[in-house]
Amino acid sequence: MWGGRTGALLRVCGLWPAGALGRRPLSCDAASLAGSGSSQCWNCGGPGGPTRGDGFFCPQCRALQPPDPTRDYFSLMDCNRAFRVDTAKLQTRYQQLQRLVHPDFFSQRSQTEKDFSEKHSTLVNDAYKTLLAPLSRGLYLLKLHGVEIPEGTDYKMDRQFLMEIMEINEKLAEAQSEAAMKEIESIVRAKQKEMTDYVSRAFEQDRERERERQRHRRREKQAPCREPDVGLDSIPGLQDHAPGQRQVPNRRATQGPFHQMF
Repeated sequence: MWGGRTGALLRVCGLWPAGALGRRPLSCDAASLAGSGSSQCWNCGGPGGPTRGDGFFCPQCRALQPPDPTRDYFSLMDCNRAFRVDTAKLQTRYQQLQRLVHPDFFSQRSQTEKDFSEKHSTLVNDAYKTLLAPLSRGLYLLKLHGVEIPEGTDYKMDRQFLMEIMEINEKLAEAQSEAAMKEIESIVRAKQKEMTDYVSRAFEQDRERERERQRHRRREKQAPCREPDVGLDSIPGLQDHAPGQRQVPNRRATQGPFHQMF
């Protein structure tokens, strides 16, 4: 979807992360084992399997386990599920995980562990690249909320915003000096900060609304049940009277036809 000068603009914006390791192909056996979601160690049969935290290895035999298929990128990279993330902390976490699971450290291990290492390393790369860039991070957050934006939807963008992008792209194509490039970069970064702040506020407002809905549901569950009002005022003939007074119903009006004969 993004190509040519637009791709160059994204790199200037810092929306396209660099330094992530490339992918390697996985074998079919590794893919099937990684997707099994077993709670036992594949090697020794002990209580292992996909675990939280940094427990990628079986505590008994220290064999590398398959990735947890239920774990999202924010959990894997030890980040709060929010649009704003600490990118320095994210990079540190990325390096920490690659020191644990990178295939170079499993060259002398079993083929199964080599395959799992490939799977883990690819997952860590994907998580790092996705959460590092504001654009992909926001799209991933929307996906976690059940909203997916398909490719080829640029025409739905705000028209004024698209005009600004086109103008910046034209300046980028016409730039002839380093000073001109720096000026464009400063314009792009200012625009990026403006849009990032706007999207961040939108996600925070959504989180606050969700917290308010949860508080409302808790209050509803904790509220005592009210019994129906069965006081004297609910008796027919007593509603239409002055406040503080109770009207005594007519005795004959409350008796049946047989009693009214006497």
